[in-house]
Amino acid sequence: MLYLAQVRKNEFLDQYQLHLLASQETEYCWSMISEEAFILLGKENTLSEKMLVLVELSPTGEVERIEDATNWILNVVQTYLTTGITPEFLQQEADKAENWRQSLTLQNQDLARRSLELEARREQIQALEESINREKTDQQDNS
Repeated sequence: MLYLAQVRKNEFLDQYQLHLLASQETEYCWSMISEEAFILLGKENTLSEKMLVLVELSPTGEVERIEDATNWILNVVQTYLTTGITPEFLQQEADKAENWRQSLTLQNQDLARRSLELEARREQIQALEESINREKTDQQDNS
């Protein structure tokens, strides 16, 4: 699993550790980690204190990969923050989409109702035509 973490120095152990800040849920969805979660890196670490990194952890919690998060953060800023996309804007767009969905559902229900009404009228007309044809046939037979 992918995490955003900050490199910290554990003074007591004289080692660097990763303070896990957020975890990736899906490609575009991250969750903040509310509890204090740390992973020791060991003494051979070459990362700078306070540096932000992306860290890939195995299911057992082993560090598989660490990379500087600078480019990733700049990409997030470029993609989402330079265009004015705010949580409020996203909520407004979600509300608009929900309103459109509801409107389309109502229109679809109305069209289905009209279609049923037209089918019923067509059947009535067809029944009337058959009735008229039978009456004509009966009149011709009686003449």
